[in-house]
Amino acid sequence: MALRPVAVLLFAVVLSGIFQLSRCQVLKGNLTCLDCSSHYDFSGIKVLVKCANVKRLAASTTKSQGSFEVELPSGSSSRTSTTPLNCLAKLIGGSSQIYASRKNMVSKIVKIQDSSSYTISTPLVFSTTSPVGKLKNIGSSKTIDLPVPREWGLAPSSFYTPFFPIIGIP
Repeated sequence: MALRPVAVLLFAVVLSGIFQLSRCQVLKGNLTCLDCSSHYDFSGIKVLVKCANVKRLAASTTKSQGSFEVELPSGSSSRTSTTPLNCLAKLIGGSSQIYASRKNMVSKIVKIQDSSSYTISTPLVFSTTSPVGKLKNIGSSKTIDLPVPREWGLAPSSFYTPFFPIIGIP
């Protein structure tokens, strides 16, 4: 007799877990590389997902082809809603050095038509080479070294930071 309420309770717990899994909202997306070869291994790159009015974050690691899949974070009240209010996916980084511009690091999340899953609205794009070498008109960071006589015992003038004293009464 005591076994029957336990079986009913266990059945209810399993049934609620199945319904909760079916209501989860999944984000599916791909990363794009600007200067990678066709056989580049995308695995290990992290993507972070943040939704408005939700304190939790969701993170995902990409697979070898650059695809990722993560359950959208939700609060206790938004678990029952069918659409996330305002969610963003952000490219965080990986096991090797990658470079991305600010506008290509973040993407808004949108719902896929005729599906219960979501995707990113703009591609998350990165490159493996530094864009600094490609930029032009960048000045040199070499300091000016004024000659100082050795007998004065001073360090080279490039070791001193420029200091302009402000003389006056505050």
